Amino acid sequence: MIQNAYNRLIIILAILALGLWIDLNDTLILYNPFNDQRLIDRNISTRLGLDLRGGLQVLLEADLPENADIDAESMETARRILENRTNALGVSENVLQVAGDRLIVGEFPGLEQAQDVLATIQQTGLLEFVDAGDIPLPAGLVIQTDFGVQADNETPIDEPAESTIYHTVMTGSDLLRVNVTRDQFTGEILVAFELKPNGTDIFATYTAANIGKYLSIVLDKQVISSPVIQGSIPDGSGTISGNFTNDSANALAVQLRYGSLPIPLKVVETRIIGPTLGEDSLNRSLRAGLIGIIIVILFMGIYYRLPGIMANISIIMYAIILLAVFKLIGVTLTLPGIAGIMLSTGSALDANILVFERLKEELRNGKTLKQSFGQAWTRAWPSIRDSNIAILITSGILYWFGNTFGATIVKGFSLTLAIGVLISLFSALYITRTLLALALEWFKPKNLERWFGI
Repeated sequence: MIQNAYNRLIIILAILALGLWIDLNDTLILYNPFNDQRLIDRNISTRLGLDLRGGLQVLLEADLPENADIDAESMETARRILENRTNALGVSENVLQVAGDRLIVGEFPGLEQAQDVLATIQQTGLLEFVDAGDIPLPAGLVIQTDFGVQADNETPIDEPAESTIYHTVMTGSDLLRVNVTRDQFTGEILVAFELKPNGTDIFATYTAANIGKYLSIVLDKQVISSPVIQGSIPDGSGTISGNFTNDSANALAVQLRYGSLPIPLKVVETRIIGPTLGEDSLNRSLRAGLIGIIIVILFMGIYYRLPGIMANISIIMYAIILLAVFKLIGVTLTLPGIAGIMLSTGSALDANILVFERLKEELRNGKTLKQSFGQAWTRAWPSIRDSNIAILITSGILYWFGNTFGATIVKGFSLTLAIGVLISLFSALYITRTLLALALEWFKPKNLERWFGI
């Protein structure tokens, strides 16, 4: 029927064994055979999304005026920084996406300490170098700055007041490197920084023009320190003092090194989903899926007989391989994602049905079983190819839409659908064909009406 059928069977069994091993384990460990060192050590446990495990959903907005120009790169940088921050809290399955021009959607499945995440997100980590003029601003003072605001008067006023808007010379986005150090004479703990080329130029020009005046270091609108400018600083390096302890200095350095947001953000909406709702949704989805699969298996076996039984075995293998792939690449399963899986399973069955109907048609036309077997896959292939390409194109469009506008439901559906369709093609064209060829070779059916339902 097909060449090298037994070699194909060995490949299928090897893939199936690997898939089963991945499905039954939550950790993937691979050792170097020469020195027993771990080459790979990954957690591959099944990841459930917000709607299945419960958790926290947060909507963040750029805390800037509506007419402020916000570039896409700044929003993407802010998203990545928030992802790193929440990962540091152990929330490793979070999903943060930029939605539109000024929104970020965050999802944190299975989260128990929601307040910790909210507090971390709300600490924007916005570092500003502020022109304080002739009077130093006291540490701890909360001030207003003109960063992102078109101020009428950007010159600092000598008398600090609540209504004063201070001019931001530059922000933490100009930082290149940050580390903790000590003053070699006093032993005071300092946070040392080095600026990027653009920031170096701004800093050099400003310090040269403002010798004797004060430059306040402000984090999230709160003054940390107000050092006096003693001379021009052309090399783009400096230190931040503020009566730091080792812990507070390291915390600030880490926040500035990995968490200096290029734009301020505010939480505009939060939604906590209870785990009971997620568990109930998962149970109902699994129950519905199981009932559907049983009905389909019975239909395929009764209507298509021997080919249908081979297709059923192939679908079971497809499910094992699909779950293994999801665990390996870290796909987070959601209710829409499960819907995508079910639809891709339908695509796998659809491909088998096209082949089997063509097989029955060839047999009815009086051709031999061997001739019918070969022509069934050849003639059904154009229809299978075109329908699956259409699904993949649609999945790509949906994924782009979900990724662009923060629609995680659409994104999860499209991702699982696309992966499922690709694996279903392998299942229908490689696994089913190999199993059916071997079954025909082993059983050598004579009564075609009985074995094929023609």
